[in-house]
Amino acid sequence: MSVDFKTYQSPTGKRNNYNEGCEENSFPQQMENRSDNLSLGTKTEEMEDTDSTSNIPKEQTEMSTGDDLPSDSESIGSSIRACSEVSSAPDKYGFIGGAQYTEDGEFKIPVEIVRRRERKWLEMFNTWDKFMLKKYRKVRDRCRKGIPSSVRARAWQHLCGADKLMEANKNVFDRLVNLPIDPRTEDDIRKDLHRQFPLHEMFLEKGGNGQEDLFRVLKVHAQVSPDGYCQAHAPLGAVLLMQMPAEAAFWCLRAICDKYVPGYYSPGLEAIQIDGEILFKLLKRISPSAYRHIKKQKIEPVLYMTEWFMCLFSRTLPWSSVLRVWDIFFCEGVKVLFRVGLVLLKYGLRPQITKQCPSMYETVQALRNIDHSIMVEHFLTFQMQNLNLTEEMLQKEHEKQMKKRLLEKQNVGFNFSEGGTRSAC
Repeated sequence: MSVDFKTYQSPTGKRNNYNEGCEENSFPQQMENRSDNLSLGTKTEEMEDTDSTSNIPKEQTEMSTGDDLPSDSESIGSSIRACSEVSSAPDKYGFIGGAQYTEDGEFKIPVEIVRRRERKWLEMFNTWDKFMLKKYRKVRDRCRKGIPSSVRARAWQHLCGADKLMEANKNVFDRLVNLPIDPRTEDDIRKDLHRQFPLHEMFLEKGGNGQEDLFRVLKVHAQVSPDGYCQAHAPLGAVLLMQMPAEAAFWCLRAICDKYVPGYYSPGLEAIQIDGEILFKLLKRISPSAYRHIKKQKIEPVLYMTEWFMCLFSRTLPWSSVLRVWDIFFCEGVKVLFRVGLVLLKYGLRPQITKQCPSMYETVQALRNIDHSIMVEHFLTFQMQNLNLTEEMLQKEHEKQMKKRLLEKQNVGFNFSEGGTRSAC
């Protein structure tokens, strides 16, 4: 069944650059148009608040030597890895154990600050288009501080335009939920349900409400996505369901795949490969030593960044960091993934670590088991905003990689044509 989606037109009457927010809702963009998505704030664009960066504990700013890299079972690299302890009571995010379980003693924002931020967000919701058009920097700064949990679902929907899409496409989700899909696709989705955050209270029970809602979201998305179902859709859908109902989660997932990271889930993963090369080349500017180490061992970017980017770091970071990254991502776009990736590479492959990585195997393992102190939200977000990386650098590298990829395709076509001629003779 084909669905004629109604799209929301922004007050400007044209698509907005991702550097100016992501509230406009036109659907899929080709890879050559992704340059708009990649614009990156400069180093001077600091976060407005200091409460999320100025109180970084000393032990978080002094990097460990890497002598005690965690094992696979302790790593956050995958939400399905085993855990040593399970709590009888869930943490504030709903996890009962595992690497993404949050201890009560972690940093808490004072209640009065949270309430003040909530009031500001509610004020913005009342005049959302005005804020996005005339006061985008204020929206951006408030996303960088962290969106209060009480308004996070509503904020994500406003930022990506899911609220407008639901309004323009009433009953579409319910209609598609009741339609049959290809049995093989349904089987693939069913196989992946129990793997998504199995130690979160929503997804503990096989066939429970959480898993069934996730099935519904993925089933509908598989029907409308030109790329069908991809395993990486599952963790994205699960994160969204932790924040909002199934219908809203579907529209947010649709926006992520079509607007923020178009091409990431296409057969061949061309967009991921291109962004992997961009990330690797940017690393040369950010951390020459890490760049040289990876280059010397001839490690392809897809070996370490595919899950990072395709799952938006949801299977990599501590949960508080996942939410902070997604808060910023929904506002600023795919450039946020590059910033996070560069921080992880810079500190995950600092000299103390690379000395212990004589081969590709040890290096990849190190990147799968990055020290927790690098990934905690306050250290990570502080480093993201202070990378020596400008919009021009990212834009230039993006254009270079696109030209390189186009030239490679032309050469392949030329060689194929020559081969065909010789064969005919």
